[in-house]
Formats: sequence, C-alpha cells, structure tokens
Amino acid sequence: MTGRGIDQILSHPGDPRLYESYVSSALTYVSLAEDVNGPIPRPVDDAYIWGAALEELERLQPAARIVNLETAVTEVGQPAPKGINYRMHPKNVGCLAAARIDCCTLANNHVLDWGREGLVETIHTLNSAGIRTAGAGIDRKMAEAPAVLPLPGDGRVLVFSFGETGSGIPRDWAATPGRPGLNLLPDLTTGTANRLAATIRRFRRPNDIIVASIHWGGNWGYEVPEEHQAFARRLVELGGADIIHGHSSHHPKPFEIHRRKLILYGCGDFLNDYEGIGGYEYFRGDLVLMYIPRLNRETADLVRLDMIPLQIRKFRLNRASRSDAEWLRETLNREGRPFGTSIDISADGALTLTHKVQP
Repeated sequence: MTGRGIDQILSHPGDPRLYESYVSSALTYVSLAEDVNGPIPRPVDDAYIWGAALEELERLQPAARIVNLETAVTEVGQPAPKGINYRMHPKNVGCLAAARIDCCTLANNHVLDWGREGLVETIHTLNSAGIRTAGAGIDRKMAEAPAVLPLPGDGRVLVFSFGETGSGIPRDWAATPGRPGLNLLPDLTTGTANRLAATIRRFRRPNDIIVASIHWGGNWGYEVPEEHQAFARRLVELGGADIIHGHSSHHPKPFEIHRRKLILYGCGDFLNDYEGIGGYEYFRGDLVLMYIPRLNRETADLVRLDMIPLQIRKFRLNRASRSDAEWLRETLNREGRPFGTSIDISADGALTLTHKVQP
C-alpha cells in the first residue's frame, strides 16, 4: 500500500488532498507515524521503504517477486465515493522497481480509487516500468488474462488475479468487454471455482506454476470463512492453482497445505501507512511476513515454506526483534492448529513450516 502517506515521503509526492471523514490530507498519516516512532526523512530514495527486505531478497534471490498492489498509481481521475482513496504519483513507481517487483496483482478494493481513468494510467505506468500486471485491464479479456513470468529453462509462473465483493470491491468495478475494470468473481461457489479452473487449464503448459491471487474477506480477525476454504481447496483439486495467494487482511492469517499445495488465506499487509493508527493493536499489524515458498519444478508441489518477519517503522521495513518473531510464531501456531500447520523459528529469527507435507 504505497499510496497516501507513503507517497508523501517519496521523491515526487502527489496532491495530498483526501476525502475521508476525519482526515483531509495524506500528510496527517505521516504526522501520526512520526508521533509514534520519530521523524521520517523526506524525501526518501526509491529503495528506502523496503529497508531490510532488500537484503533478504538479495540473499534469497527468488525466481519471481509478486505483490498485491493496493493503490492507484495516477495523478488523473476523480476520487471514487467510497471514503478512503489511495494513490501514488506515477513518478514514484521507482519504489516498486527498486525491489525488482516482477508482478503486481490489481484485483483489489483500492486500484480503482481514482476511477477508470486512474486505472488505465496505473496499468500503463506499471507496464512502462517493466512490471507485469494481472487482475485489471482496459477490458474483460485483459483483466482475466494472467501475468506471465518466465523461469530459467522453459518454465513459467502464471499469475491470475481475482477479487470478490466481500473485500469491499464495488460490483460496478468489474471489467466488461468494452469497459476497464477488475477481474471480479461473481461468487465463491463450486460452479465459479470449476469455471476458473477450466480457464486456468487452458492457459497452462507443462512446467508452469500457477499462482491464484485472491483479494477476499475483511481486514481484521483470524477466522477463515468456510466458503474461502472450500473455494481454495476446489481450485487446487481441479488443477487450477499451485499457490493460493490470499490477501485483504491487514495482518497474517493461518494457512494450510492441501494436496501438497500452499494456500495462504491472508498474507497480511507488507507495507502501509497505518503506523500511527490505533484501535487494532491486538493484531500487531506492524509485524509483517515475506513468504518464500520453494516448489518442485516438475510437480509444482510445495517443498519448503520460509517466512521472514519484519516490522514497519517510519514507513520502512525493519528486521523484527526475536520477541516479535516469537509472537508471530506463537500466533500462527495457535491459529493454524485447525489446519494442521506448525511453525518453528531459526537462530536468525526466520520462520519455517515444520508440518510434514501430506500426499
């Protein structure tokens, strides 16, 4: 979520005006964060916000870097009448390039915050920066198409992006044959899962890895709705997904391994400007995870899952303390018990799935 307050500390801050009930300027979110953790330098360079995450990415060298981008990247358009509107100035797109992001999924409840005009500029800006997109487009065909990320050899990662209205996406944001918009799911029924899996299988080639990125559910709470579980498992069972990349929750939620495939029900935020906002301290939204799944290239089955704990402080990712990493481990072990998952912590504070992957 690199818009709003984060946009204001970057090299090219956009118009800070907001249309929220209680806040009229994005600079207020900067001040709230500074009240908690001290002054934030301004302007910062493009790499600033990633902090310790860049060191981990350099060490791990992942084959693909995928994020859900929950902001418009535009200086045009009109604010959608929805209360909270995110945008980042297009000249700040370098902050995404600094982390060498390969793909941004866009089927979420903020990418159309500045209307269809803003969406079109968002897609153009990201693509011009060499960042692939999925889940939104100038028409339905583009919105439904996957982002294709090449792997060494003849493999590919195909990223499909979907949104559902339970995450706050208005129904009229859906793309149509002649109108820009999102790849919006009509529902989470078995029939919809069957249709999506059939579409995905048409794109899939041997040696492909399929990521189904889904924006669903509320922002707070650890409960995973039964319809989310059934939908995710059905996509896996039908060969429609090797990884379910679920998001919308502002904190990490439990995950599971189903038929050797990883289902992340809610990854939590990775970057946001919520640092000084109170009310949900119980969930420790300042603590975030970078997920590093390792898959078998032949079967696309999960081999190993590591998670790097980080903390948002001064709008930057910092290494989490040992005690904070332990808190995340204990929380995810408690909430993951119904899904049969357990997590251990290494000497350097990284979290690792220790649950044996079942056939």
